[in-house]
Amino acid sequence: MCLPTGTPVCAPYPQILRTSVGTYGSEIVLNHMKGGSVCDVEPHSLAARLDIQSGDVIVSVNGHPLRDVIDFNYYAGEPLVEIVVQRGRETLRLAAERRFGEPLGVSFAHPTFDTDIRQCVNRCEFCFVAQSPRGMRRGLYIRDDDYRYSFLFGQFITLTNLTEEDWQRIEQQHLSPLYVSVHATELDLRRRMLGKADAPDILTQLRWLAERNITVHTQLVLIPGINDGIHLEHSLTDLVALYPAVRSISVVPVGVTRCHAPGLRAYAPEEAARLLEQVQPWRRHCREQFGVTLVYPSDEWYLLAGRSIPSAAEYDGFAQLENGIGIVRQFLDKWRRLKSRIRRRRHRAIQAKADEMFHEEERSLDKVQGRRQRKAGITVACGQMAAPILQKVCSEMEAIAGKRITVFPVINNWYGGNVAVSGLLIGRDVVEQLRGGGMRDQVLLLPRVMLDSTGKVTLDDLTLEEIECALEVPVVVAQSPSDIWEVLQDGLVSE
Repeated sequence: MCLPTGTPVCAPYPQILRTSVGTYGSEIVLNHMKGGSVCDVEPHSLAARLDIQSGDVIVSVNGHPLRDVIDFNYYAGEPLVEIVVQRGRETLRLAAERRFGEPLGVSFAHPTFDTDIRQCVNRCEFCFVAQSPRGMRRGLYIRDDDYRYSFLFGQFITLTNLTEEDWQRIEQQHLSPLYVSVHATELDLRRRMLGKADAPDILTQLRWLAERNITVHTQLVLIPGINDGIHLEHSLTDLVALYPAVRSISVVPVGVTRCHAPGLRAYAPEEAARLLEQVQPWRRHCREQFGVTLVYPSDEWYLLAGRSIPSAAEYDGFAQLENGIGIVRQFLDKWRRLKSRIRRRRHRAIQAKADEMFHEEERSLDKVQGRRQRKAGITVACGQMAAPILQKVCSEMEAIAGKRITVFPVINNWYGGNVAVSGLLIGRDVVEQLRGGGMRDQVLLLPRVMLDSTGKVTLDDLTLEEIECALEVPVVVAQSPSDIWEVLQDGLVSE
């Protein structure tokens, strides 16, 4: 196989027996067993028919030893599936014909089985992990750069640490799409930004992927005076030319914490406005030429510059929502639709209960039932950046419901700098700033994005119960406008 020109062939990455990975770095202890440990089996699936059980270790599929969940899904994509399972000291060989549309139905304890997450070999001065204050749990300081996690979970990678075997596998198993941190397409500039003098040419790598019909979503993290201005023009020219292999180009401002490298600074509002003016012609061009906007500034630019958020149509399906591209637009549109339903249903049924009238599919309220309740007000905590948008929505809710909502922007003292997003709030900052702040008879709503995958633990390991105890108020997790509206209509607190 012909590798991209300039790509270093690294030694195979060593297998590590202990690591900290997963959402917010949950601790995982690995073992010497090959294959993947099953943690759950979906009912009415192929795995259920084969009587695969939680705790089983799947060793191979159709004769192929397994490295990770990608191998499992790839090799199980045949009409006849034969699976070798280790159950205690017993080895089982299970086989069945896969029915049309039947899910495999296996969840593994760890997506890469007994191999550690691939870590970054670059030394970027703007790396957010490198800027993180010391004192958090170990997993938050892992600088991951793993193509498997890019394919599975949409995590961004730099393509600087791939081995020849990795490139072969990407081609053979057609691992698409991948999410790639480009930052700059000029080779010398990118090498300086990555702190890696032998970093391969990203354009050569992207063209290699394009030739094999592997699509990529890219990001440009901009640093004032480093890779913006004329350098941004250069990068956009190169990346737009690779459409449709390059499916999206996000433009994101650098995050700066209180522990930033000397000379690193955040963008000012007037600079954000100029950036939006610079990329707008590219957005118009791509829309006219390709029918998609392709170049997507993150929400932060619009909020910092005080500009209106683009319409949903301009996000073309929200391919980089997890990267802060279009979250505000989705929130506003959900409120607009909910507000319309509220008005229509109130007109038809004034006397009906609000929580029955205004239920929305995506609400994710954690209700506590069967307890004595009392009337309460609402305080909605959020990051400073989201506060103006949230205040606008909550003011409209107040006008409709005739009830008071307090929006409380929490200052991120832990990370400091320009870190003002809700997703990086820690529990201690919430508690310290709300304690003694007149929270009596209040319900505290916390944003879902500040919690781990379980929806119960903050970045600094505080549980919802611990926050409730510290503030002596009930805590509810809110993800959408309907979550806030339901609490507002209930106006109740469990005692």
